[in-house]
Amino acid sequence: MTNVEDRLRDQVREKYAEIASTGGCGCGPSCCGAPDGIDMIGDAYENVAGHMDEADLGLGCGLPVEHAGIKPGDTVLDLGSGAGNDVFIARHEAGAAGHIIGVDMTPEMIGKARANAAKLGHDNVEFRLGEIEHLPVETGSVDVVISNCVLNLVPDKRVAFAEIHRVLKPGGRFCISDTVASAPLPAWTQEIAALYVGCVSGALPRDEYLSIIAESGFRNTDVVKAQRVDVPENVLADYADADELADARARDLHLLSITVTGTKD
Repeated sequence: MTNVEDRLRDQVREKYAEIASTGGCGCGPSCCGAPDGIDMIGDAYENVAGHMDEADLGLGCGLPVEHAGIKPGDTVLDLGSGAGNDVFIARHEAGAAGHIIGVDMTPEMIGKARANAAKLGHDNVEFRLGEIEHLPVETGSVDVVISNCVLNLVPDKRVAFAEIHRVLKPGGRFCISDTVASAPLPAWTQEIAALYVGCVSGALPRDEYLSIIAESGFRNTDVVKAQRVDVPENVLADYADADELADARARDLHLLSITVTGTKD
């Protein structure tokens, strides 16, 4: 693990601890102190069964449960579970016979999620402190993995998808909503922590992201939803000069919110 990865991970943990304490703000640079952030989720959760207002911090970029194919009795794992919103939605699908596990690396988020679960009275949900690259979950124990706008924050996506593959049962599946880029991001974005924890500079090119999934041993990979997300130039102008911004415009460089599914052999 490099010093850059350590620093970025610490920055993410610090920022999401702050969000847990103060409330959500949407997945964008505004979460990181920059102005005019990006709301990638809007009101998509409105009227979704299992949704809990107190657990919705506005940090998502999709609805992974919608396409996850969760069945009653399934064991479901949510990566980067935050305050628990997608865990509770997954619990609605899996029912009382299911088992839902949320993993998050931020102690403050784990505390908030456990408090929310206690309010709901669910006895088949649990929240574990841990990192996605080192999941505190038994090998071959999970039917479905979900995640919402989190893997872009993980420095090593290959290790993350290897861990997803490890914990899934044979025939298990994943549904992940995440942020990717239309093309490789400029060098000036790569070590800017504010853009990283704002779901920008951690985004891999879409084709590279999908290649990592395939190389991790998954089949039937499908992008079931994709939406363009433009970062306001006044946000980027805090980090890039005029020539760099002009180059980004010329290449039509932009982000995409995607929801992708796949199956383990």
